Amino acid sequence: MGASKEVEVGDKPMIKYNADGLVPAIVQDADTGDIMMMAWMNDEALAYTIEHGKAAFYSRSRGKFWVKGESSGHVQKVVEVRTDCDQDVVLVRVKPHGPACHVGYRTCFYRAFDESGQKLVTVDEPVFDPDDVYK
Repeated sequence: MGASKEVEVGDKPMIKYNADGLVPAIVQDADTGDIMMMAWMNDEALAYTIEHGKAAFYSRSRGKFWVKGESSGHVQKVVEVRTDCDQDVVLVRVKPHGPACHVGYRTCFYRAFDESGQKLVTVDEPVFDPDDVYK
């Protein structure tokens, strides 16, 4: 089995991290199928997520490992961690304990492009006030 074939159909994890040592992670509500957020994982965050069953990530802006919900209490209990055929994206299926978005929405995908593609329209309602949660 060639290297590509082993990555695509083999049973050995061979996650392809980018030049910064990160892999994109899509977080999905395991019950509804809704995409909650996209974040980055380094090897530490991926290992923690699998081992502890709580979603963890790497913050590029803060330059550090973090566990979802450590500030807000909006923990994401992990149901399953998958990877795509190329092993260059991770899918984290979760049971969310609260909203995902730090600006107050249930998911980070609360805006849609209008028909012109020139304007974003808010399509969901906020579920909490960030000023009350992140003090």
